[in-house]
Amino acid sequence: MSAITRDEVAHLARLSRLALADAELDHYAAQLDQIIAAVARVAEVASGDIPPSSHALPLTNVYRPDEARPCLTPQEALAMAPAVEDDRFRVPRILGEEA
Repeated sequence: MSAITRDEVAHLARLSRLALADAELDHYAAQLDQIIAAVARVAEVASGDIPPSSHALPLTNVYRPDEARPCLTPQEALAMAPAVEDDRFRVPRILGEEA
């Protein structure tokens, strides 16, 4: 007996805004049933004495510390720009939107 019914697949399809044919409902019900059975088998294997982990290898933070450093002023950054408007780079309009 299938744990997932056609009606449940149809309901999921409506929630997902998918249009499924009647044959697809039966097909996906069987597939979802197999997926649920596979997940249940994995849950049976999981043991309480194994600590949960998100990675097979330990990870370390590879980022440098966030430190303030000297940078360009807005005027220096815009000095060689081909076009500037209101202390910003002016670029051509690409979407034809009204400003």
